[in-house]
Amino acid sequence: MKMAAELVEAMNMVKSFRVSDLQTLLASMGRSKSGLKQDLVGRALRLVQTEYSPELLKNVRQLYESRFPKASGWLAARRPEGGVPLAYARSASPAAAANANALGTDYLNGIPKPSPTPAAEVKLVKLPFYQTLETLMPPTELIAQNSEKLQDSPCVFELTQSQVDQIRNSSELRAGIKSVQVVLRICYTDTTGAQEDQYPPNIAVKVNQSYCHVPGYYPSNKPGVEPRRPCRPINITPWLHLSTASNRINVTWGNFGKRYCVAVYLVRVFTSAELFSQLKHCSVESPERCRERIQDKLRFDPESEIATTGLRVSLICPLVKMRLGVPCRVLTCAHLQCFDAVFFLQMNEKKPTWTCPVCDKPAPFELLTIDGLLSEILKETEDVEEIEYLTDGSWRPIRDEKERDKERERSNTPDYPVLDICSSEANGLSPAHSSTSQTGKSGAGGAAATAGGAAGGGGGGSGGAVVDLTLDSSSEEEDGGGPAGDSEDTEDSQDSPPPKRGRYAYDKDLVTAY
Repeated sequence: MKMAAELVEAMNMVKSFRVSDLQTLLASMGRSKSGLKQDLVGRALRLVQTEYSPELLKNVRQLYESRFPKASGWLAARRPEGGVPLAYARSASPAAAANANALGTDYLNGIPKPSPTPAAEVKLVKLPFYQTLETLMPPTELIAQNSEKLQDSPCVFELTQSQVDQIRNSSELRAGIKSVQVVLRICYTDTTGAQEDQYPPNIAVKVNQSYCHVPGYYPSNKPGVEPRRPCRPINITPWLHLSTASNRINVTWGNFGKRYCVAVYLVRVFTSAELFSQLKHCSVESPERCRERIQDKLRFDPESEIATTGLRVSLICPLVKMRLGVPCRVLTCAHLQCFDAVFFLQMNEKKPTWTCPVCDKPAPFELLTIDGLLSEILKETEDVEEIEYLTDGSWRPIRDEKERDKERERSNTPDYPVLDICSSEANGLSPAHSSTSQTGKSGAGGAAATAGGAAGGGGGGSGGAVVDLTLDSSSEEEDGGGPAGDSEDTEDSQDSPPPKRGRYAYDKDLVTAY
């Protein structure tokens, strides 16, 4: 009789196991642990029926107690004197069955129905945009009621009158959205550290019989990458009874082997502007400390084969490709490159990632700092997009290639005096010759001199004249009124050597025939 009762007890425990528990049990007994949950349950039940032993019963009880510690303790305490559990007693006696139902043991053939138990050891990470005022419901595990894929887990909590007044009297972030809210947070049931918000598959939240909004998926810009759902606190305030009446929450979730916790908090929500104000007042690194950091990075290392003499830093924000307004960086990052604090907070307000845009490492709000040295540099430079830090902590601007080429050309060009091509010195003439030429032109009424001499006013020269070589022979013939002038002139011109081009001496008796 006792053995039969223990066998029934073990089979009922196996029916409540999760996939991981079934796999552990089958592996400990040397059986295959592959397959769907229904296959694993059937294989474990056959194992219990055919190879029942104290060792097997011990393994089953240990797995069951690891999941339902209170339920297994209650079951052991309610065992009748004859050693027959209530599950077996209910099937044997109607009176015992009625007693078992009154005690709430009508779940899985007599095993007491596990109620959601607070998971006090589970902690959620602190969120920069949310300040927790009060805990309305501590982290409580979502427990599957059956073997179905979709599970419904109800939760109930109440608000005090002071909490109701806090919500009603709070300011509005925007139309219909209060700064004091009641939020629902879901995370993994894990005690190894602070847990981030994580939604289970197929999640749906119903508050007081009304479905509330759950953040959807963000589309991915990269091909082949699935859309990602932002897991953040769910604001359930608009669907609550703002009174002392009970509020009922029903969470629908997909049971695919992972364990989840749900918690409800009263929080105050900050905006990106309020968070930026906190950053300015609480986390600004002085210029002196920034210089020390630069000197530490550029300090000579005798073991290094490469000596770094400078570090270039861009004044353009990597987030928005604009000039930095408030340079900000993460204290734990190794680089000196900054990003704009205002844009960074605004982007995390809409899509919380808290990742450094320079090196893709975690960038939590509490580790952000404003670079005081780079803030001063931005005020001193308006047309510079890049600077270089030097080993002594100083800096110098870096111009772009075009500007550097122009400066290089200007520095390499020799200094020559400016030459006026219209002046007499540029043409190789003395000032006296220039004045004589001008006098001859004015005395002749602007007539051009021919190859033989200058027209009119010839007494002021010193034996030289300027010949206009642009006049051709045809124009000379037209000006002379005849074919070639006097025959004697022609013979003399034939015996004389050809005139030299440019400036030359001439006989005073030789005049040009008109």
